[in-house]
Amino acid sequence: MSQQDFGRVAVLFGGTSAEREISLISGQAVLSALQTAGVNAEAFDPAERNIADIKTYNRAFIVLHGRGGEDGTMQGALELLNIPYTGSGVLASALGMDKTRTKMLWLGCGLPTPSYARLTKDTNFEQVITDLGLPLMVKPAREGSSIGMRKVEVAQDLEPAYAFAAQYDSEIIAEKWVTGKEYTIVILGDKALPVIRLQPHQSHGFYDFDAKYNATDTQYLCPCGLDVDDEQRLQALAVKAFEMVGAKGWGRIDAMQDQEGNFWLLEVNTVPGMTDHSLVPMAARAAGLSFQELVVNILSQTL
Repeated sequence: MSQQDFGRVAVLFGGTSAEREISLISGQAVLSALQTAGVNAEAFDPAERNIADIKTYNRAFIVLHGRGGEDGTMQGALELLNIPYTGSGVLASALGMDKTRTKMLWLGCGLPTPSYARLTKDTNFEQVITDLGLPLMVKPAREGSSIGMRKVEVAQDLEPAYAFAAQYDSEIIAEKWVTGKEYTIVILGDKALPVIRLQPHQSHGFYDFDAKYNATDTQYLCPCGLDVDDEQRLQALAVKAFEMVGAKGWGRIDAMQDQEGNFWLLEVNTVPGMTDHSLVPMAARAAGLSFQELVVNILSQTL
């Protein structure tokens, strides 16, 4: 394979979602790496160009985070235009973007994910606390980058947390809090890369937007500290969770380990971040892949 085999490549980033600013950073990193590798890659921001213009390209590398790019709509447009693209297809992208329905699917498959409740303005919030206990995590079902999320530790904070999340989405869930260690598992092709443990500073309370993108005191541990058997068990669980959603190519599964050693699936990301703080490049480095090798690997999946 030579880089000419890729033809003219559109790197899709930016877009109109709440994660636009992160996508701009991710996309620029991917674009630069592809160009350095000799690929004829060009920037394509759907917020600034007509998507029909993409017909002049041979394939697309999707680095659009959030709705409008990660949720199946862009994948559907590219399918109609017969443009090969990176990552998951229409169904897996739409499903993976929706945390509620991802959890329904995982539960239906017998996979472990924390108990949850869907919230609306008519919800009996006291009953939710009775059913799930405290603390709780309240989150928009169809946002990423921890946007709109709040940890609820006392009963009177649940309704305001719902109102806060509802600014970002009409579908809101409250999820049973898992006390323990947080991990992320990057999937490349059909394999899980070395697991990363996420350890935000205690001032954050959880791995929130600031801990992800701004903080300098968040720790990323790889090796992750699990023994070999537990790491392999978590990797196998992540690969199965990824496959059950129908995801392919590349992505990320986030999970927790409780104090009894049980693993719990939180969510799937079908177009994860590719910034200098991002976890996919970090796991790839641990597996011996440079950032340039990583993006060429992902693009190769479109051939």
